[in-house]
Amino acid sequence: MEIATRISNEIARYLDLNTRQIQITSANMANIDTPGYKALGFNFDVEMRQAIAEEGMRGPDLAPRFSLEDGLIVRPDGNNVSMDREGLNLAEAQLKFKTGVALLRREYTRIFDAIHADAK
Repeated sequence: MEIATRISNEIARYLDLNTRQIQITSANMANIDTPGYKALGFNFDVEMRQAIAEEGMRGPDLAPRFSLEDGLIVRPDGNNVSMDREGLNLAEAQLKFKTGVALLRREYTRIFDAIHADAK
């Protein structure tokens, strides 16, 4: 039996997008010494809004639309990854993930309490 609400589905999508953000940031960090590598990213807010707007119309595993990050300083080897920038992105993503887990825990506690309300 699956117990899900609109909010829990939105939080799950939030966590999925955040996980993808952590993965792409990790890939950028791993390629810091790769000549010609260009940092990738995606606009988390836009992807989240679109996921909420299109809930039920898209599969849960649809990947965000990645793009090359513009405006970054390119080193002589053609690589534009900045460890400082990626470190900040990773820290932000970790905070978002912790927030998402706390929200999901709260939502399931609310559901659990509603299910067991008659037993009290």
